[in-house]
Amino acid sequence: MTTLPQKMHVAIAYNQVEASGSADERDVLNQVAAVSNALSELGHHPIALPCDMNLSMFKQKLKAANPDLVFNLVESLDGHGRLISVIPSLLDTLGIPYTGAPAGVMHETSHKILAKERMRVSDLPTPAWIGPWPLESCTKIALPAATFWDRGPWIIKSVWEHASIGIGSDALVLADYPEKLMRMLGQRTPQLGGVAFAERFIEGREFNLSIIGGPDGGGPDGPMVLPCAEIVFENFAKDQPHIVCYKAKWDETSFEYTHTGRRFDFSQTDAVLLDTLRETALKCWHVFGLKGYARVDFRVDEDNRPWILEINANPCLSKDAGFAAAVDRAGMTFAQAVERILSDAMVESQRPFAVTAQKNRIHAAPPTPKPVDAVFRYAPCPQDIQDIQAIVEATGFFHPYEVDVAVELVEDRLAKGDASDYYFVFLEQKGRLAGYVCYGPIPCTAHSFDMYWIAVHPDFQNQGLGRILNDETERLVSQMGGQRIYIETSQSAAYEPTRAFYHRLGYRFEAVLEDFYAPGDGKVIGCKTIAALPDA
Repeated sequence: MTTLPQKMHVAIAYNQVEASGSADERDVLNQVAAVSNALSELGHHPIALPCDMNLSMFKQKLKAANPDLVFNLVESLDGHGRLISVIPSLLDTLGIPYTGAPAGVMHETSHKILAKERMRVSDLPTPAWIGPWPLESCTKIALPAATFWDRGPWIIKSVWEHASIGIGSDALVLADYPEKLMRMLGQRTPQLGGVAFAERFIEGREFNLSIIGGPDGGGPDGPMVLPCAEIVFENFAKDQPHIVCYKAKWDETSFEYTHTGRRFDFSQTDAVLLDTLRETALKCWHVFGLKGYARVDFRVDEDNRPWILEINANPCLSKDAGFAAAVDRAGMTFAQAVERILSDAMVESQRPFAVTAQKNRIHAAPPTPKPVDAVFRYAPCPQDIQDIQAIVEATGFFHPYEVDVAVELVEDRLAKGDASDYYFVFLEQKGRLAGYVCYGPIPCTAHSFDMYWIAVHPDFQNQGLGRILNDETERLVSQMGGQRIYIETSQSAAYEPTRAFYHRLGYRFEAVLEDFYAPGDGKVIGCKTIAALPDA
């Protein structure tokens, strides 16, 4: 566990709440109190900082507080959940470390359709959906394979809002055809934060799995999947939908509130299911790049198959909420959980590519240092033909014809020089070629580049050389005027580690070309916008 300073000034950022606010809005005050008490117990100095749309005023508050760290509890701004990533983005530009998920991750997980698209690309099971309404660039009809329309039931949800906003006993609907369902979305959108979608309702059980990070986001200290919790729908009427609606969370006088408890005790017959839920939740953590703490919500169908409903990158930290209950069940105090979250944030703030502000421009921090016995080389030589073939074959990821393509690119560069438009970064260590990148400008574009190949020989893996090669490639592309780098990889489960690697580097998966390589194996296209180099 990372050793924290004995006393830190920790600002607790939270969304300003009016006295007349709803129960779900006022709950953030309970979270502020819980975190503040834990920080004091740990010997730190908490400073509560409410924020609203006046970001200039919030910046002044931060400057006056001069915190070592911000504990981010902001769930919305001005009542809009779609603004959840604004404060993390502001903290990034100010270079102030903060707890929880980075701004981009917060945005992607909070937009439920973007999150479902990422799950789909990453072979994570999520129910079919249709929407959103109003129509957006990401509008999809992602339905189960069938020759007929699945009339439902469907559950209508907000795209952006959490806390079961707008979900009542009438949330489940049947629709005889897609257009009817879209009309229903249009009718309910005003009660659902302005943007809604429909998700195929999974009849069955509901589970919440909380995860807490550690100093490195991996290894024995974290991430740690806390005990599985199942929502128990007690004495619900036969025709009453088994869902955690708004009343179940916030109306203490309602039947739904008093009859939706949680349980942590299970029989041996659930052992395999619980293992699957834990493994899937952990995969979500790595695929989405979550930090600090999170919660993954599941439904489990009658065939014991889990389906991911949502990934909450900043679940409620109130003492009576599910995350705190899971912490307690794990034998951990709430203060110990807060300490782990702080440790994860402090380690993250020391990593490369922390965003800093300089001359009103945002650009990357210095690249990851390469090992002292490693050297870069940029001009290919004839020996590289054999060495590149050996590296690509040794990874075990590529077909023989793909190995041939990798070799042909270096041969083309040797024959034509810069006219080939193929550029290379070679990393040599201990007298051997440890890894390489092949990249080049995309024809008919102004600032876009392809990264055709990036590979590290298995003998040199687990040293961070892939990131080092990527860092150097980004530096060179920036020098050439490039602003966007594109990658392509497979959608298959075997390539999940590859997709996770690109995600850690900051790539967003923009599109999937279904069945591109083979039936069931699509092409995933990723893109990263690279920061400009500092002014000379």
